Amino acid sequence: MEYNWLNTPFDALDAAQLYDLLRLRQDIFVVEQNCAYPDLDGLDQHAWHMRCLQNGAVVAYQRCLPPAISYPGCSSLGRVVVAAEARGTGLGRELVARGIHFNRQQWPQADIVIGAQAYLLDFYSSLGFAGEGEPYLEDGILHVHMRYPAQQQAGALSNSR
Repeated sequence: MEYNWLNTPFDALDAAQLYDLLRLRQDIFVVEQNCAYPDLDGLDQHAWHMRCLQNGAVVAYQRCLPPAISYPGCSSLGRVVVAAEARGTGLGRELVARGIHFNRQQWPQADIVIGAQAYLLDFYSSLGFAGEGEPYLEDGILHVHMRYPAQQQAGALSNSR
């Protein structure tokens, strides 16, 4: 399988690219997870939009946010999603590892903080994130804040894709 990785600031996305990203987010977060929530939250305009394409279709996506947009003094990863047909391939792990790498390069002094769905706690922990505080409900789904310290040694990215 050949993958094409792209990371684009919001202003450089064309209408078709933005549509594809929003559609994947809607397919998973709204339809599959049966969760009506305000996906268009005003943060996309500040984000870099990292995505993986396979045969021209978006199969994995996340937004990389600079410090202080989502969390005071910290960068963030959000809307992390892998299309149903691409799950179980390691693509999610590579996506988050690439996000960590990007944020650390762009904002090296900033910790990375995420609001992870609680059932993914072990997944994010395996990538170097540590849980903080108590779980909380967001849009009817249990979440937990997790932090990747700026000083932490980053894991190597896979060269297989």
